[in-house]
Amino acid sequence: MSIIHETNDRVFCFHGPLLYEARIKDSRLTDGNQEYKVHYHGWKDTWDEWVPEDRVKARNEENAALKTKLEQDATLDKKEGGKEKAKGANASTAKGATTKNVQRGTKRGHEDDSNNSRAPAMKLTVPEPLKAQLVDDWESVTKELSVVKIPRKPNVQTILEDFEKYAVENKPESLREPELLTHTVVNGIQVYFDRCLGSQLLYKFERIQYSEVRHNYITGQHVDSAAIPEMSGLYGAEHLLRLLVTLPQLVAQAGLDHESTMLLQDYVKELLLWMSEHRKELFLEEYEQRSAQYQNVSRA
Repeated sequence: MSIIHETNDRVFCFHGPLLYEARIKDSRLTDGNQEYKVHYHGWKDTWDEWVPEDRVKARNEENAALKTKLEQDATLDKKEGGKEKAKGANASTAKGATTKNVQRGTKRGHEDDSNNSRAPAMKLTVPEPLKAQLVDDWESVTKELSVVKIPRKPNVQTILEDFEKYAVENKPESLREPELLTHTVVNGIQVYFDRCLGSQLLYKFERIQYSEVRHNYITGQHVDSAAIPEMSGLYGAEHLLRLLVTLPQLVAQAGLDHESTMLLQDYVKELLLWMSEHRKELFLEEYEQRSAQYQNVSRA
């Protein structure tokens, strides 16, 4: 297999749903697949990572325009999401810390990120299969104009309950006192999810669907007020993964103490590993196509 990008080439690279300026540091073949080690411009070296070839884009006018378009869409999402403010994720941690005013953070790991001075940095290592899942998720929604079918099975609540059972029974070495702490940490993650979904975890194309879900299960005339579910009871692994990779920014905004931050970091890392191992049962293979009318309204 020929190497498309050479060492020190300046490129664009996907990290989540956005493209960032990057430089090729090295290349290798893994199981016959080309991979590149990239350094993101302006990011600390700790964020250097090996990425598959399909996440790397040539530095040209076409991809520069794509980068700008993605950033504009993300900015629009943020503005629209601001209309539905998160009232704070009052998530309990092992130290009883309370989060407040959860807002969208800035780009992870940026050397000039002012949030780094406000709270201990939470760093996550996302398994490669889940990085690929994030890219596929972005392409399915923004390129193929399809959405995750709601309600999802398993939903976020079920996934977190299953992880809690796994942690308590298996006692991974990376987790401190899983019998005592897992339930508290898992509950905190679920609260984060319920508070942040509508304002921070959706692409623009999904917002109409979100309004439909709220009408069908929460605000509609025929909804049983005694049985209104949380969003974590309706959405699944696809949106949970978006939350987990966003947690470093959210935690930086929350101002957790060092011990609570490190505790949450260890549990989220273990959760990501567990989700990667069970990804075939957790993630959809195909998203749901929406009608032409839906697509037209979403563009309006």
